[in-house]
Amino acid sequence: MKEAPMSSRPGIPVLFLMLVLTLAVAAAFVYGANTRSAPVLVGTVLVSIVVFFAWFGFYMVEPNQSAVLSLFGKYVGTVKDQGLRWNNPFYSKKKISLRVRNFESGKLKINELDGSPIEIAAVIVWQVVDSAEAVFNVDDYQSFVHIQSESALRAMASSYPYDQHEDGQIALRSHPQEISQHLQEQIQERLSKAGVDVIEARISHLAYAAEIAQAMLQRQQANAVVAARTRIVFGAVSMVQMALEELKKSGVMELDEERRAAMVSNLLVVLCSDRATQPVVNTGSLY
Repeated sequence: MKEAPMSSRPGIPVLFLMLVLTLAVAAAFVYGANTRSAPVLVGTVLVSIVVFFAWFGFYMVEPNQSAVLSLFGKYVGTVKDQGLRWNNPFYSKKKISLRVRNFESGKLKINELDGSPIEIAAVIVWQVVDSAEAVFNVDDYQSFVHIQSESALRAMASSYPYDQHEDGQIALRSHPQEISQHLQEQIQERLSKAGVDVIEARISHLAYAAEIAQAMLQRQQANAVVAARTRIVFGAVSMVQMALEELKKSGVMELDEERRAAMVSNLLVVLCSDRATQPVVNTGSLY
């Protein structure tokens, strides 16, 4: 059911009219009672009943709020005009907030793509854009938003790994923008029937579950050490190669294969060692 805009009467002029009618009915009733005029009394009673029910047609619409009107269970329209308004007193009026709202999901325990248990939570920013759908398409649209958002978060988290293992692979920890965009699309798809627009969805908490957190930390540290060592070895090999080429180019000395291998070994030890080396200086003849 789509929203249908509906006009309403300004409440202030109608309020003054109702006050005048109420005073007129009271005066007519007093006049009829004093004159003991049955037609006047009967007419006054009938008009007073109409005026009494007309008072129930007033309602207030605040800024960023709408009123969904229905008549005996049938949707009539939606009023978004602000201030005191008046419509048919037999219309039932359901107020819906159009303000931007947000909530943070609880920490959910989920198995990511590789099967490791993680804890994840998200902040969802949303707004009602179709009041009729929010009222009539779902039972409780606020509860619907919360439950469907957590369901989308579970589905999204289980389709990505926690850490990136290959180049170009999207992971929860290394690609926050892509993950947030995917999460927003997933939630919007689920909430479209409730007349809700998802403005933003982003991860607010992400960590390994407590039972594997220490093991995963050790794995991350090991990966970091391996990556660092790989970079050091690559740089050391490049520096040794450059040193040998410069020595050959400058003609400072000629090295045979045995001493060339010894020099490469010593340079690699110096460059790749994780501690400061203590060189032994040979003061005698090289040979």
